Formats: sequence, structure tokens, C-alpha cells
Amino acid sequence: MTVTVICRRDTANRENPDVRVFDYPASDGVSKLGFIKEYAWSLTAATVLTLRALVSGGVDVVQMSSTPDIYFLLAAPLKLFRRRVIFDFKDLSPEIYEARYGRADGLMYSLLRRFERASLRTADHVVAVNASVRSVALDRGGLGANRVTVVGNGPWLADLGNRPPQPALRRGHRHLCVLVGMMGPQDGIDLALRAIDHLVHKIGRTDTAFTFAGIGDYVPVGEAFISEHGLEAYVSFPGWLTRDEVYDLLSTADVGLEPNLEEFVTPVKAMEYMAFGLPFVAFDVAETRIIGEGASELVPRGDVVAFAERIDALLDDPARRTSLGTCGKQIVHDRLAWDRQQVPYLGVVAHLAQRKFTAAGGTAV
Repeated sequence: MTVTVICRRDTANRENPDVRVFDYPASDGVSKLGFIKEYAWSLTAATVLTLRALVSGGVDVVQMSSTPDIYFLLAAPLKLFRRRVIFDFKDLSPEIYEARYGRADGLMYSLLRRFERASLRTADHVVAVNASVRSVALDRGGLGANRVTVVGNGPWLADLGNRPPQPALRRGHRHLCVLVGMMGPQDGIDLALRAIDHLVHKIGRTDTAFTFAGIGDYVPVGEAFISEHGLEAYVSFPGWLTRDEVYDLLSTADVGLEPNLEEFVTPVKAMEYMAFGLPFVAFDVAETRIIGEGASELVPRGDVVAFAERIDALLDDPARRTSLGTCGKQIVHDRLAWDRQQVPYLGVVAHLAQRKFTAAGGTAV
């Protein structure tokens, strides 16, 4: 079996001899018009590279990912040629739009809802990242339960295991708290920073460094916040880190931060923390609770004072940190790791490949 990945160009992509990578230059959008331009470019590039894959080795099953939910335009003609299509349903574009722009109406919102439905209904099968997203696929897509399978995106067990702490990452402080991942306006980074401001200036916690590792539209806003609130000595935005640098950070930290407020979002940050036995503080929202209950300290949704107070209490309680971290690591090992999640996923792919070959009068291999 040959696997071909079509994606935006990323210098951090790791080479894999078993995977062909056809990539294209990025065209990032910030404004609404910029996003339209970015999506049009991505669709054009993906179409050209899909044709290249078709003529240079063949394609039997095509997986298309959200967001943006525009690739049904490519999926529809592929199905005419009896290619089977999987829709990888991870993010809800309408909800992301609402979180970014504060509105759930208008032409753009309506289009996103229509694109989402078209993507769901065009696919032969949908793999949903969690139970909340699966419910959306069933309700808004009008799909039967047999067409949607939950497949999480946890880490590989081979990547688990803490490394020796790197004291320099604490930047001269006694403790280190981390947030690792993408940082958009919808990711709650502003809430985490407000909690840190309360922790430092109201509670008086000055022995802790905070590292926000990753990239995203909110980073310049966050950097302005720490400057305006005199937090430069405590908060750092180092930008994009390599996998090894992230693993060193997670192995050194005392507490992870997950300020997401979106009920439907799988907290990837949380799974990374748990994989390294790192306890974390989070807001009590549905998917975070499902994944992280027993491995985290959950506080009322949006309560930045409670968020700050729970960080403070956890830093003062090493036994509690150890207990939560051990529980989190066990949850990842037993349930969330990709080693477990790949089983239903490979079942979906095998089933669609069988259908493709049967329809063509051939034999599946």
C-alpha cells in the first residue's frame, strides 16, 4: 500500500520513507478576504497534486480533512471515478467563525454551514475526532450512525516517557507552566494570560515562569498584553519549537495550561500533557472533561480567578501533581494513544478499499 500526503509546505515536516509528500507553498489569510484567497489557492493546489497522484501510482481511497470544508468540490468528481472518500471531521468551521468574529449569521456563516453539510454528505464515510463532533455529523449532516466513526488523535505510545528536566527552561524560576499548541483568537489564550496576571499581581506568585510555545494569530496580541501588564519577567512566547524541544519543555514543566472554552474541541494540548505525566489546569468544558477528568484540575468555564487560584494550589502540592500526572499517563496508554485509535481507523480504510475493488470487479489486497 502506498500513502500519499498532499499538504501545505512545512519545513518542520518529518521525512517518512513509506509516505509520498506532495506539498505546495502556503498562502495564509488573516482577513475574511484573505481566507477566501487562501482557500481558493489550497483547493487549486490540492486538485493539481491529486491529479498528479492519480497518474503516478493510482489512488483508491482519498481522505480529506476539515478545515476548510471545501474539498467536497474535489471529492465529487473523484467519486465519479469510483474513488472512495473519507472526510476527516476535526473542527467545526461555523463555530470557529463564530468564535473569531463574534457572530453566527451572515453570508459567510451560512456558506460555512452549507460547505460543512456538503463535505459530510459527499463522503463515503466520516471519521469524527470525538463524540461531540460525531453528534454534529449525525445532526447537521443527516448521516446514519453507520457512516460515522469516532477516531481520536492521541499520541503514539512510542513517544511517551519523560526526558531529564532541563532547568534552563525555567529561566531562573522555581516552577514552570506551559501551554503548547496553536494560538488563535478562539483558543482562550487571553484567558490564560489574564489568569497569569491575577496570579502574579494579585496572589503574588512570582516564582513561576510561563512558556507559550507555538504560533498563531493571537501571538502578537499576547505579546502586547504581557508588555502592557508588566509580565515580561514571567511569560515567554518562543514561537514554533521542534518536536524534541517540545518534549524537553513538557518533561521540565510542573503544570500545563488548557484555556479552551469550546465544547466540541478535542484538547490536543491536554493529551500531550497527559502523555508526559504533566497535570494541567483547564476550564470545565465537555470534551476536556471527557479526556482529562482525573488528570487535571477543572474550574468553572471562563473563571480566570479560579484558573489562577488552581494553578497556585497545584504548584504548592507536588503530591497532587504526581497523582494527576500518573492518572493522565495511564489514560493515554489505555485509551487515547494512537496505537488504540488506529484500530477503528484502519477498519474504515479497509472497508472502503474492499468496496472500491468489489465495485470495480477486482480483489482487495
